[in-house]
Amino acid sequence: MVFKTPFRALVILAALCLAPAPALAAPRATIPLTTWTFAKGDSRTAQAPAFDDRAWETVSLPHTYNAADGADGGGYYRGPAWYRTRLVAPARKAGQRAFLEFDGAALVAEVWVNGRPAGRHAGGYAGFRFDVSDLIVAGANRVAVRVDNASHVDVAPLGGDFTVFGGLYRPARLVVTDAVHVDMLDHGGPGVYATPSAVSAEGADLTVLVKVRNDQTAPARATVRSRLLDAAGKTVATLSGEVDVAPGAVAPVTLTGHVAAPRLWRGRADPYLYRLVTSVGEDEVTVPVGFRAIAVDPARGFLLNGQPYGVHGVNLFHAGRPAKGLAVGDAEVDADFAILRDLGATGLRFVHFQHPRRAYENADRNGFLVWTEIPLNSVADDGPAFAANAAEQLRELIRQNYNHPSVVTWGLANELYRSDAATAKLLSGLQAVAKAEDPSRPTVLADCCKPETDPQALHTDLIGQNRYFGWYDGKPEDIGPWVEAVHAKSPDRPLAISEYGAGASVLQQEDPPRRPVAKSKWHPEQYQALFHETYWRALRDRPWLWGTFVWVGFDLASDGRDEGDHPGINDKGLVTYDRKVRKDAYYWYRANWTTAPMVYVTSRRAVTRSSAAVMVKVYANVPSVSLTLNGRDLGTAPVVDHVATWPVTLAPGVNRIAVDGGGARDAVTWTLVAKP
Repeated sequence: MVFKTPFRALVILAALCLAPAPALAAPRATIPLTTWTFAKGDSRTAQAPAFDDRAWETVSLPHTYNAADGADGGGYYRGPAWYRTRLVAPARKAGQRAFLEFDGAALVAEVWVNGRPAGRHAGGYAGFRFDVSDLIVAGANRVAVRVDNASHVDVAPLGGDFTVFGGLYRPARLVVTDAVHVDMLDHGGPGVYATPSAVSAEGADLTVLVKVRNDQTAPARATVRSRLLDAAGKTVATLSGEVDVAPGAVAPVTLTGHVAAPRLWRGRADPYLYRLVTSVGEDEVTVPVGFRAIAVDPARGFLLNGQPYGVHGVNLFHAGRPAKGLAVGDAEVDADFAILRDLGATGLRFVHFQHPRRAYENADRNGFLVWTEIPLNSVADDGPAFAANAAEQLRELIRQNYNHPSVVTWGLANELYRSDAATAKLLSGLQAVAKAEDPSRPTVLADCCKPETDPQALHTDLIGQNRYFGWYDGKPEDIGPWVEAVHAKSPDRPLAISEYGAGASVLQQEDPPRRPVAKSKWHPEQYQALFHETYWRALRDRPWLWGTFVWVGFDLASDGRDEGDHPGINDKGLVTYDRKVRKDAYYWYRANWTTAPMVYVTSRRAVTRSSAAVMVKVYANVPSVSLTLNGRDLGTAPVVDHVATWPVTLAPGVNRIAVDGGGARDAVTWTLVAKP
């Protein structure tokens, strides 16, 4: 965020404030908008207050109209739909303002209040607000929203290997503020932007930009106060200033100071968070603050607080679920992050669009480093309207997530297939927007499908490569020589592997597996595990890679696919779409990425065996593992590179295999049947 203050500000700082803290200001009034009537299809009159919607379906937010058809492979509805709700608004004090706030509506939303237009938002994944102060009345009001998830030539995304779930798939609410308030119309952002700098364990500078809006008809003088609170709620620092704001204007206020001996945000080891509580009169906004320094070195990789930090993890598409699509709540997001903690990931790539705010909050609290990006995916239009929309979605992404210490890079695009003058102009423009908005973080592009030295890869500060040797082409062993060659050609260019993966169905078992055809109906689970064994061994010992991200953490809806055991699903996840099964490859990474003792018998779902001679393979992070077969001790095997193996002979019928190592235990049951 660029900090500009066109007037003299008074700044007061207490590194350790011993005086009593001032009383908290009154919070903004918020009314959730949960229950709506809904109809799929279009209407010319549904915005009218008197429109009869009694035959419409009653739904609760979050809601998508592609829950049933978005992951079945049979094509899905892309077009308009309508939502209507009755809003009972409180009586407002003189001068108070009212805003409708939507956390996400895909892809284009038009909003009316009491039959009058409130605004239009183009872009399906960022939050947005409309000032409806002059449209609502005390008491009953009618809000109507037309949402359209059809492809629009001037709205990203125009391509992508995922289902575009339409609807009001995130929460909505009415927010009431005082007439002089922290700006609510700053591209969906909080209006308060905190930037730590010169960060070390000894101290850090803190700059806070506050945007103050005066919706009165007369000039106003506003007192701005920001208090930095530690995790226990103790005031660590206080910054304050005053500003004169013209009627109908927004004035930026910059507050600066120094914090002595801050507790650093240290990723997964210690993701310590402060809270910055900022008040403008009676209006109050709270944002997170994490004191951390980030850098990327082409030889040393990612540096967190000046030290090399291994960034390994997964691409996180979304907390989508069967029969819900993207219309999920905090519980599903929290459940996903519990799995990612268990996996041992340190970094996450939020693909291929802005994620719900709960995801960024969880990343902050859990210490994940986040690459987050706009939905500029595969295809771009050459027109100025599309470029303007992509730039606006980037501004929204940055302003709405600026304060999250977990966010370390802004993604500008993914797999743009064209490399020409028009695409170069688009990327160059987005790079300029990102740097104007936030010079403190690097930008990144996820590239593929063209030479690694293509000029298209030179627009961003960092580069990630999406590579699938051994799945779509080549063989898994190609990744090591390839990545070495890329680094040798461009040793000064920071490089990540932004995607790599293979499909796997937990219903399809083949031990040992043959290599499957990517677009076939046969994706044995065992091949995915072998693929990831090969890839991780090739990537882990190259410290100059600043990040590696498995495609993908969880299976996801991609209605255009017809492969594996289920049409409409991309099955490259380490965990199934319903989150019920963690695949073998998940435990390969858990053995590599975690330290709490674990053992895991692979091929556990190949429960019916036709050959008595089998190789038992165990993933583990302990020195050795012992095995019993039907209660008979078969001895202890060393764990070599997180794998222990035993050749065993199964008895006819049911066999129980149990393993033990470092106090961790696992067991499977396999049945040997006679060959037909």
